[in-house]
Amino acid sequence: MKDFLFELQKFDLPNALDEDTEFIPLLSPEDEEQMNAEALPEILPILPLRNTVLFPGVVIPITVSRDKSINLVRDAYKGDRVIGVVSQKDTSVEDPKFTDLNSIGTIARIFKVLQMPDGSSTVIIQGKKPFALGECLQTDPYFKAKILPYENAKLPAKDDKFDALMSSIRDLAINIIKLSPNIPSEAAFAIKNIESTAFLINFVSSNLNIQILEKQKLLEISNLVERANLVLTYLTKEIQILELKNQIQSKVKVDLDKQQRDYLLNQQLKTIQDELGGNPNEQQINTLKEKAKLKKWKPEVAEVFEREINKLQRMNHAAAEYSIQMNYIEVLVELPWDEKTQDNFDLKRAQEILDEDHFGLDKVKERIIEHLAVLKLKGDMKSPILCLVGPPGVGKTSLGKSIARAIGRNYIRMSLGGLRDEAEVRGHRKTYIGAMPGRIIQSIKKAKSSNPVFVLDEVDKVSGNTVNGDPSAALLEVLDPEQNIAFYDNFLEVDYDLSNVMFIATANTLSTVHPALRDRMEVIDISGYIIEEKLEIAQRHLVPKQFKEHGLDKTQLTFSKKISGKNNRRLYPRIWSENAGKDHCQSDTQ
Repeated sequence: MKDFLFELQKFDLPNALDEDTEFIPLLSPEDEEQMNAEALPEILPILPLRNTVLFPGVVIPITVSRDKSINLVRDAYKGDRVIGVVSQKDTSVEDPKFTDLNSIGTIARIFKVLQMPDGSSTVIIQGKKPFALGECLQTDPYFKAKILPYENAKLPAKDDKFDALMSSIRDLAINIIKLSPNIPSEAAFAIKNIESTAFLINFVSSNLNIQILEKQKLLEISNLVERANLVLTYLTKEIQILELKNQIQSKVKVDLDKQQRDYLLNQQLKTIQDELGGNPNEQQINTLKEKAKLKKWKPEVAEVFEREINKLQRMNHAAAEYSIQMNYIEVLVELPWDEKTQDNFDLKRAQEILDEDHFGLDKVKERIIEHLAVLKLKGDMKSPILCLVGPPGVGKTSLGKSIARAIGRNYIRMSLGGLRDEAEVRGHRKTYIGAMPGRIIQSIKKAKSSNPVFVLDEVDKVSGNTVNGDPSAALLEVLDPEQNIAFYDNFLEVDYDLSNVMFIATANTLSTVHPALRDRMEVIDISGYIIEEKLEIAQRHLVPKQFKEHGLDKTQLTFSKKISGKNNRRLYPRIWSENAGKDHCQSDTQ
């Protein structure tokens, strides 16, 4: 809503008006009666208005720049200063025809004409009473037309409901003035001091922030109550818009102030940290970037790293997401991407290492050597997964360690006993609190090479399908040479190549292994040891190990062989006591 006083201030009109100029911005009821009693002229010059609608009693400044309008104002100002003002139907028409004008207009009186520096003229006019546009009598040098009477809005009978309606209009108008920063506070004083009810409606209608067509509709309503109700509707809508706009601006200002505060504090913190030797967070980011330059990863992984590191740099260091993002990038950088150890497929050396670490198991060793020979010929890891099946304590897990030592690869072991959650294999989404990669990716990261010997221990102890998923089903992709070339971890969200990993599974029995998982593995049975093999294992491995663990040497402990019974052999250790004399000994009877 705008006030005519504000318009006068823009043009500095109060200083430009003469002292004897008749200028009555506010109408009293007596003035309104006198204005309505004036006779209606039969013919008037018609001034088209493009951007406004003149209401009875309202004083407005208008700018005239068209030749026809300038000629009309000049001639009328020299005469009785009474003209007819009509708004255009289409405000975009520069040179309107008579048919482009609305049928209802307002008789106006010219108070003052001012020449502006840009060559245009500003005319101060006041509306008198509405009229209906009749026949056009002249088009040049400006329009002249017959004027027909139009029923002016009359005051209704004294009614409490109408008084409440006018009070609502006055209060809403004052509230709009208070909420709008562009309206001077003096306008509220003008609203409060308007005595005429009809003029108050016209004054508010003239200054409503609505379209020209809507103002023209208000002018054409002859029923004052109906016009007042429509004005109240527009005022209510406008104040709702202003309140919503102020709420939005207030919220944006608060958010902006917080952002500015955080920015200033971060800049101060950065300056302090630079003085103390640098920002540790920036140093950590720079370290990650340096490590990334040495990585042998695919272009799509490099693209993911660049996107995530840029996202990390834009984050606030105090934000909760910062540590999550940092953890993700650290996993991405520390994970070995195509970083392999050099294989040594010397089968003779491999045989020697297997014999050195394990006694017996000739068939098992022979199958392992055959497996290594195939890998040497093929040059890739797309071969069946070995599954060593046998009772506990026969050396299944240690065989995997010997294979890793034999071919010069890093060794990693993952125990699957009691595994119940599929996320243990595939990891959690990084958006979860405390998210981490699955144990497969964590083990590869720990091995520090992308082609380790990976022992999946106790694969038969994996739990079945539960509410947390089926871990056995998740292992299907890991142990399938055709699928593990693009293993998907939920935390990593980037395909990782497991095809270079040599997987060796161990189990005590195949009865509890998932059928599909069993089909992906080549089973090698390891039976228990006979008595002679156990005796050799004890002499070659167990006894030297016990000497070392108990701090003894060979002079302090000897073993003798005595056979008790036809098929039973027992070892009788003899422990020599240094304090009992050189020939005295203590025997352990069992």
